[in-house]
Amino acid sequence: MKPFLFLGTRAEDAAADSEYAAVLACSGLDERDVRRHRLEAAALGPVDLADWSGIILGGGPFNSSDPEEVKSAAQKRAEAELRGLAELVLAEDFPFLGACYGIGVLGGLRGGLVDRTYGEPIQATRITLTEAGVVDPLLGALPREFDAFLGHKEAVTRLPAGAERLAGSATCPVQAFRMGRNVYATQFHPELDVEGICLRIDIYRHHGYFDPPEEAERIQAMARRSHVEHPPRLLSRFVELYAC
Repeated sequence: MKPFLFLGTRAEDAAADSEYAAVLACSGLDERDVRRHRLEAAALGPVDLADWSGIILGGGPFNSSDPEEVKSAAQKRAEAELRGLAELVLAEDFPFLGACYGIGVLGGLRGGLVDRTYGEPIQATRITLTEAGVVDPLLGALPREFDAFLGHKEAVTRLPAGAERLAGSATCPVQAFRMGRNVYATQFHPELDVEGICLRIDIYRHHGYFDPPEEAERIQAMARRSHVEHPPRLLSRFVELYAC
């Protein structure tokens, strides 16, 4: 089997390692089969799609809707590399699953708009599949309604041309979409469990996801009371569909 390529953007080692470990656990694969590259740390360079079964993009603190003047050099480089990769992936209709930051990467292409209109606080949220989502080969592996962890400052306000909306929530209309047949983005985090989100709450308590930072303990308690069980199926299903 060709490996999958996992792309991360988290500069904090604990968050980056936890995210990668979660992707491995949810996909049912090991490090040999999911190769990691940290975009915030080093340039990606050319990607030959023929070398990979598919590509998974994780989340992180980068926001495509940030003003250009506040973006770091690493963010600008990662955005440029991901934009080029996204265009290549779309041209080839190559298997791609972008979680959270995937919305920022794909959502602004082909006339789409990503902005701050539908940001959501860190929480467990009820996600509902659209009719297209119910019959989709990937999203259809999940129940019509399920709870998922999320927390984001930006979201899709206008879908890219030709994109199919697959899921939404009461406070964010686009929780997942597909471009072509094989290119996916989700706003929610399929890889997150309670311990994973509590770790991120600690690490990112000063990144503006909630205010004041002392709210972290309350949000962690909310997470521990939540019943999030179905989203990890998305990653194992992605492997089932595209491992080659």
